[in-house]
Amino acid sequence: DCHFINGTEKVRLVERHSYNRQQFVMFDSEVGRYVGFDRYGEEQARYWNSNPVIVEQRRAEVDTVCRHNYEVITPFSVERRGPPSAATVLPTPSQP
Repeated sequence: DCHFINGTEKVRLVERHSYNRQQFVMFDSEVGRYVGFDRYGEEQARYWNSNPVIVEQRRAEVDTVCRHNYEVITPFSVERRGPPSAATVLPTPSQP
């Protein structure tokens, strides 16, 4: 996921790995390395962090993926944000 703050002034890349709806490891460009959330994720993080080529590639993806695709990504994320709208909840026939 690419996160943009103030255009491309501050860009953050977050790569999440999940299994069975449970996140076990992630890379956050602000942290600069992989972080594991369970035993398996910690093993994966240790393995990936031990390879400087993998870590440097993820760090570079802030520019090569996020900034490079900013114009393509923003119409589907930033520009779609709007003020929250109120939802009307109607009682069902069984409710008084």
